[in-house]
Amino acid sequence: MNSPAGLPPEMSSMVLQTLRQVMGRELTDHRVMEMDEQDKFPTELIQMLVSPDVGLHLIFLPEDCGGLGGGARDICRISEEMAAWDLGVATAFLAICLGTDPILVGGTPAQKQKWLVRIANEGLIVAYGVTEPEAGSNVASLKTTADQIVDAAGNVTGYRLSGAKQFITNGGVADLYTILAKTPGGPSFFAVEKGTPGLSVGKKEDKHGIRASNTTGVLLEDVEVPVENLIGGVEGQGLKQANAVFGYTRLMVGAFGLGGGQAPLKRALAYGKTREQFGAPLVEKEGYLLKLIVEPWIDLAAGRAYMEQTALRIDEGHTELTTEGSIAKLWCTEAGNRAADAAIQAHGGYGYAREYVVEKMRRDVRITTIYEGTSEIQQSIISMFRWKETVRSKGAFYALLASALDELAADKPRAGAALMAASVRALNETVLRMHAAKLTRSQMVMFTFADMMTISEVGAAFVAQSVRRPAEGGLDAEATLAMSRAFARKAARVVRQGAELCAGCLLAEPGDEAAKAGAELLATVQALLPLEATAGLWEDMNKVGAALKALD
Repeated sequence: MNSPAGLPPEMSSMVLQTLRQVMGRELTDHRVMEMDEQDKFPTELIQMLVSPDVGLHLIFLPEDCGGLGGGARDICRISEEMAAWDLGVATAFLAICLGTDPILVGGTPAQKQKWLVRIANEGLIVAYGVTEPEAGSNVASLKTTADQIVDAAGNVTGYRLSGAKQFITNGGVADLYTILAKTPGGPSFFAVEKGTPGLSVGKKEDKHGIRASNTTGVLLEDVEVPVENLIGGVEGQGLKQANAVFGYTRLMVGAFGLGGGQAPLKRALAYGKTREQFGAPLVEKEGYLLKLIVEPWIDLAAGRAYMEQTALRIDEGHTELTTEGSIAKLWCTEAGNRAADAAIQAHGGYGYAREYVVEKMRRDVRITTIYEGTSEIQQSIISMFRWKETVRSKGAFYALLASALDELAADKPRAGAALMAASVRALNETVLRMHAAKLTRSQMVMFTFADMMTISEVGAAFVAQSVRRPAEGGLDAEATLAMSRAFARKAARVVRQGAELCAGCLLAEPGDEAAKAGAELLATVQALLPLEATAGLWEDMNKVGAALKALD
């Protein structure tokens, strides 16, 4: 079996260490707050990151084009680390990666040599031009057109692009744009260089957060490009190229959510150790420690386990991971938002004041549930694809996952795997019964499915990691297992509640058959996930809390 793609561990660690040194030197709290207040794009910092001295952009470029050939795991680690320092800078930098993706996945050998080598050698800033004012995340509804330019013999020599793009990261500072437009043969990507006549920058957005990133409209008025700039050389490949990277790019945004949530949470933990109330540090208060620190900390750790599992699968060559990318983005970004919100709460009135960096971090991380497809888009994708797979396989998809968890439970009974297996089986039963009753037409039913599916699959990955790597994130084996058990109990609670909601829908339907199905579902789920399944939750959370208090 071939080794997974990506950097050797020692090189990956070296890149991360270099990044930390540069970020620690360049992104002091003062500078971060100054960029936010001034709504200022850090041109010099980005140029430094893509300069020959640092060359951080080389991580996502292939070796035959002058890059380092980093894999999904490498880029996720870089994304999480950068987001922890400043999510606006992270967004600006990783947008270069996003803008490069259509060429990476769809470019001809000649196009890759031309554009990727230039990006590697010249440190070009790239922008990804897909989103439009009316289309939003629906890339199939784009309005930008690319009309063929033909010579006297009828040969296509170029294209004339017209339209408008909106919310384009690096839109006002890019050297190169990858633009999605409609051709006679279907949606297609084009490479368009800065300075091409007819290409102009639209309105600069005055954003709630990530103000260090440049977000603008991009206007195209009869922009002529040669036929060689059609990515892939064949019309109609644009949606295929975009879909090929969604699992990957949404995983990257999930990493943003992790970094954007973990950083303020670490600050809240440090604050709680020094801030005294009623004669003791705040972290000695169970309500402060368990509610505001431990629970979001565990959620982020679970998301990281799922992100790493999915990134490894990408590096191993799996390509059809769109649903997994959506699960990672949904869980990690929502968990990041909850963590940043908890950090505000943990700081009390100080957290609400702009002079404390956690206030800015909270505003920044909010975007992660919106860009690259909103949380609701992800819920729709997850529920649709997993529902179809569950029905197509007659329940085997989740039955196999439950069986794998059974094996983990037999090997390591204290990791919470048995409870996760029960949650997966309850989920499976719910989906199959709701499908049989034809109640999956309701979007709220599907959203409920998505929440149950997401926490079940994330929990399965977390349990597997806790068994495989019992000491994780600076915590010892006991604390790691306690985190895994606590998350399994949380998953059981979410799945049970979702199943009960679905059983209620069945009971509300007319006819004896629906009522019977609802009663059977309720009985099955309550047998799989009895109330006592969550017993011991606070004990486990206290074990995690004690370990977090001991961290430097």
